[in-house]
Amino acid sequence: MDHVDNSSAITTKESENHLEPEEHFLDGGFSAWATAFGGFLVQFCTYGWIGSVNAFLFEICGLISGQLYDRGYVRQLVIGASLLQAISLFMLSLAKPDQYYQVFLSQGIGSGCAGGLLYIPSMAVVSQYFCKRRALVMTFVASGACLGAVIHPIMLNNTINGRLGFANGVRASAGLISGLLLIACFLIRPRLPPSKSSMNFLETANKCARDRAYIFGTAGLTIFAVGFYYPLFYLQLDSTMHGLSQTFSFYSVESNVSLRDDVLTLAARHHERIEFHRSADEWILLFAFIALRTLASVVAIGILYGYSAGIFQALWAPVLAVLSPDPSDLGTRMGISYAFMALGGLIGPPISGALLTADYIWWRGAIFNGIMAAIGCLCFIAMQVVLRHRGRASANG
Repeated sequence: MDHVDNSSAITTKESENHLEPEEHFLDGGFSAWATAFGGFLVQFCTYGWIGSVNAFLFEICGLISGQLYDRGYVRQLVIGASLLQAISLFMLSLAKPDQYYQVFLSQGIGSGCAGGLLYIPSMAVVSQYFCKRRALVMTFVASGACLGAVIHPIMLNNTINGRLGFANGVRASAGLISGLLLIACFLIRPRLPPSKSSMNFLETANKCARDRAYIFGTAGLTIFAVGFYYPLFYLQLDSTMHGLSQTFSFYSVESNVSLRDDVLTLAARHHERIEFHRSADEWILLFAFIALRTLASVVAIGILYGYSAGIFQALWAPVLAVLSPDPSDLGTRMGISYAFMALGGLIGPPISGALLTADYIWWRGAIFNGIMAAIGCLCFIAMQVVLRHRGRASANG
């Protein structure tokens, strides 16, 4: 593996130009791919039984982890958050029946914070190793959550409802996750020291507020997140209420969140355009929930939404890398964007539940979330227009 002098990786000239020269990126080698695989394991382990509060904390904690990442605390974040994740899951196994607060504290609060502290460092650190392959490798890292979405639900469904029961089933899952996170802690290593030109949070936020592409992208992500979780939370209930078996309903949700791994590498090559197309697909599919009646409709919506949602979710980090010309504030920019997404994800499911009512009026939630997703899609179109105009202006000198 070629030696890279870290002392020359960040220079005064680089600070002025914001972009690190391409020759300083490894774009391969053992350390680069080991770090990428470590990030993949982290993504695999942070996929959980997502609830509204859990998802909110997962994303809002990016404000903290993004700042700490930019200041060079990558390994401290990964090790500390991995320990918190392991403790939270083992504590979950001690939860007693009818004691919801115990599940809320361990899975909702503890695991949600751990996942949020792990997410941005495990994604952003890859950008220190790759330039030409950055979008592809960041998408590979994000695909770890896709595999986790397949393995964890099947494992827990069979252990909890099988001979092991809840406590031992959760301990088995916690043991698997703890072991994989331990491996990730050894593999993930930052290549570059903290940039001397790193800005504080307020300076970065002020910089983001003047970036039109970033504003449109973050606004689109926030509004889109209001409707994004509707199928994940309500597809199982919807299919069960329409007479489908509980077993099939469970696997319809599992396929909804996991059938995306095979298309990620294709999408990574054109991530800005794909992000818009997948958001357009999703708002159309959200409206399609009005017609959900039969087994065939559940399968069709589950597979198609899982395909689109998975690509959309996996490609947002590479898109943020494009929207962040200065690598020294990438973590903070990701944290701000995900924090706004957290607000949308927090209010969306409760609003959908209120619209559903005790009479299960499904079309209300479908229309509301479809409209939210459509507005988010329009914001992504505006982001693309700004990026295209910026590219033309740069090409013309």
